[in-house]
Amino acid sequence: MSLATHVRTLGRGPGRSRSLTREEAAEAMALMLSGAAEPEAVGALLMLLRMKGETAEEIAGFTEAAQGALPDLGAVDLDWPSYAAGRTRGLPWFLLSARLVAEAGHRVLLHGWNGPDGAVRDGLARAGIAVAEGPEAVPTLLDRDRIAYLPLETLSPAIFRLLGLRPVFGLRSCINTTCRMLNPARAAASVQGVFHPPYRLLQSDAARLLGWRALTVIKGGGGEFERHPTKEIAQFGLRDGAAWEAPAPALMADTRRLNDGQEDPGLLTALWEGDLRDAFAEAVVTGTAALALDTLGVAGPEQAARELWAARTRSRAA
Repeated sequence: MSLATHVRTLGRGPGRSRSLTREEAAEAMALMLSGAAEPEAVGALLMLLRMKGETAEEIAGFTEAAQGALPDLGAVDLDWPSYAAGRTRGLPWFLLSARLVAEAGHRVLLHGWNGPDGAVRDGLARAGIAVAEGPEAVPTLLDRDRIAYLPLETLSPAIFRLLGLRPVFGLRSCINTTCRMLNPARAAASVQGVFHPPYRLLQSDAARLLGWRALTVIKGGGGEFERHPTKEIAQFGLRDGAAWEAPAPALMADTRRLNDGQEDPGLLTALWEGDLRDAFAEAVVTGTAALALDTLGVAGPEQAARELWAARTRSRAA
């Protein structure tokens, strides 16, 4: 079937057009990933979906097809996507949160692409997180460190090309949402950040359709899964496969913003090693880790995160 069939479904006009079914969306994604679709049809389909607004069924279908084209990455406990392009906030403290969850014994896979903003990629080494050179390297890194970062461009060049159309369109597309939903290792638990609040429910509903068991979605710092410790936040997602919502209270009283002007990625190392004492940054790290631990089913996650931080492995004795 040609992609034009699905473009026609979406673009027939008032009273005649409709959303794609889950099966149609999966077929459309498969066609786009195959490279057989005409680029004009790809652009038309993605922008029609943008104008209409994606449904959970469409995102579930896109995700199914995208997952089906990925290689085996081995066992992973927690999926942690990072796709916030053009970060408008400060240092990626959440990388230390992910490492802290790994210190608790959970296998954590970060994956992503952040556009021309190199803050996340620059912070990985400073946070002690190794980058997988390809999908085949992921199991070895997880066995060694219990955490790894897999760049989207090496995970799936085809999906990366679709995501790279954003500057061509001048707009995000449903590919951004699909990447957050990608869960390439089919982990039982996933944590996701969004910039626009309506996507919290969209991603939660799509995950339920896909049969996921545990998911937490928040409006995080710059669109990442990162908790602002001075604000109450709303959590959406799944617990035991059922729809779930819960507030997460503010952890401290402060007026500091996440984007406080700090840009030196070396501060991530300094905070982890204890050379930097910063109560706000520590609350970002432990607060975000607590949400991830809760997603994994850890009892008393706030206390567990603080204890993990106090006992974290440093390169030298504290």
